[in-house]
Amino acid sequence: MDRSTPSPPAPEGTGLRYEVGRTLLLATPLIIGQLTSFGMNFVDTVMAGRLGTVALGAIAVGSSVWAAGFLLSLGVLMSVSPAVSQLDGAGRRGQAGEMTRQAGWIALVLGVFVFFAMREMDWVVALLDVDDAVAATALGYLDAISWGALALTGQLVLRFFAEGTGDTKPTMYIGVMGIALNVPLNYVLMFGKLGFEPMGAVGCGWATAIVFWVQFVALGLYIAWRPRFRPFALFERFSPPSWREIRGLLAVGLPIGIMVSFEGSLFIATALLIATLGALPIAAHQVAINIASMAFMVPLGMSGAITVRVGNAVGRRDRQGARRAGLVGIGIAGTYGAISATLMLLLAEPIARMYTAEAEVVALASSLLLWAAIFQVSDGLQVASAGALRGLKDTRWPMVYSLVSYWGVGMTLGCWLTFWRDWGPHGMWVGLVAGLSVAAVLLGTRFWRASGAYIRHGRKVLADAPEPAPVPNPPPPPGPPDPPTVA
Repeated sequence: MDRSTPSPPAPEGTGLRYEVGRTLLLATPLIIGQLTSFGMNFVDTVMAGRLGTVALGAIAVGSSVWAAGFLLSLGVLMSVSPAVSQLDGAGRRGQAGEMTRQAGWIALVLGVFVFFAMREMDWVVALLDVDDAVAATALGYLDAISWGALALTGQLVLRFFAEGTGDTKPTMYIGVMGIALNVPLNYVLMFGKLGFEPMGAVGCGWATAIVFWVQFVALGLYIAWRPRFRPFALFERFSPPSWREIRGLLAVGLPIGIMVSFEGSLFIATALLIATLGALPIAAHQVAINIASMAFMVPLGMSGAITVRVGNAVGRRDRQGARRAGLVGIGIAGTYGAISATLMLLLAEPIARMYTAEAEVVALASSLLLWAAIFQVSDGLQVASAGALRGLKDTRWPMVYSLVSYWGVGMTLGCWLTFWRDWGPHGMWVGLVAGLSVAAVLLGTRFWRASGAYIRHGRKVLADAPEPAPVPNPPPPPGPPDPPTVA
């Protein structure tokens, strides 16, 4: 049989315990991968802090600008995971490989766009009105890290392909590899070791770009080497661009990219607005948001697993299974949020003291962490619901909901409380609570209704869901032997 020939879908277990186990099995490597990726940013900040305030400020500004291009690429290429998981669930693995090759063309365009965009960010940095030395170093950082843009987008395609097939371990492997490489590369390039000239914060950008390329090559070799990926025939032929396939991926991916950008830009804008209040508020905010972001890595990893579980059920035409996978994942994320909130409420001050010994910063950061505790549940529910909707390839309305929630509610309320009601940084955090809570309600309700419609009407709702591969008919049993011929 040819490797690209559709194979019949594998049988799938049922029951709550089975679904919880499968979701956690998929999610654990993703969570580790997200935590290690977050760890790279943490290491960059800590090592830049040893170089002084200019380097630290340049990393803060440069990484915020870079995050805009990263989030857009991440969101658009997230469409690969539900597409592959649905095709894999339908047994159409050769078609899943072709879809991934088409996503590679999208990654190429995105990578080139991000490369040139990061090198033309003078006007954006000027708008931030930072010190000239900080601005110059931040632009040097962006020039350096831009050389890793193509590797990053290529890596994302391969990562989401692997996740879509149900193998989430590569995300963990490249995450651990990334942080293991980042520390020595930062040390050599930032501080000028092994014969290199000291590059300061710019060296951090070069180190990150090198890590992206190593991760991309390593992930490609892993997928080419592992036997479980051979039925997808991903690297067995070259595929020219197919507008039909690319358009289908963009129809799902562009709304995700915009949605992720809306949420990410809310937090970036919140930090920039709080920075206008003075050094103490932004320092306390940085401590609190760092802790909240680390906690968010767990439901974010869960979200990727939920997408795969829901998409795989859709591919099998398991209507009840698709809803069950989504609801179980959302329930796990909500439970984690409740545990995380409890820990933040009980340990806010000790956690803040891990970052700084300054009493004023600790006091304000501890009070902000109370707001972070309040939105832990809603943050987990909204990202898990978004993951479940991606599994259904339902992304357009979630994009609208994200605009309404994060900017219509969250940013508007936060600015009003902070600058018109004089609530200080607490006002912006109340806005975060409100925005994430509204998003959780809207996205959770959307999944409940969309999965219910899928149960009732099936393929009429998900018109582009793949048909399951036909199960080959077994050969007929042999008949009775022919009677002997009499001469």
